Amino acid sequence: MYAIISTGGKQYKVTEGERIDVEKLNAQPDDTVNFDVLLFADEEGKIETGNPVLENVKCEAKVIEQRKEAKIVVFKYKAKKNVRKKKGHRQPYTRVKIVSIKKA
Repeated sequence: MYAIISTGGKQYKVTEGERIDVEKLNAQPDDTVNFDVLLFADEEGKIETGNPVLENVKCEAKVIEQRKEAKIVVFKYKAKKNVRKKKGHRQPYTRVKIVSIKKA
C-alpha cells in the first residue's frame, strides 16, 4: 500500500518501511507522528482519492532524527560599487520512518 501525504506545504509519496525527510516537525527522536492529511491511497489496485483529503486513512511514522541540510551560500554583489554580502543557510528537516498506512 502506498499513499500521498501532505506536510510542511509539500507532498510525499510514501510506503510502509520507507524513510523520508520532511520539513522540521516539533517532535523528539523515537516519538510517533501521525500524518492526517492524506490525499491519495492505493491498496493493491484499489484507489481512493480525497476531496480534498481522505477521512478514513491514517499514516503513522516514527521520528528517527532532527537534522540540517548542507549549507547553501548566498552571495550578493553590485558590480563596480564594492558592495558584497555573503550569507549561509542550513534548512532544518526531520527524518521519519513510515510505520503504517491503515484505514481508520
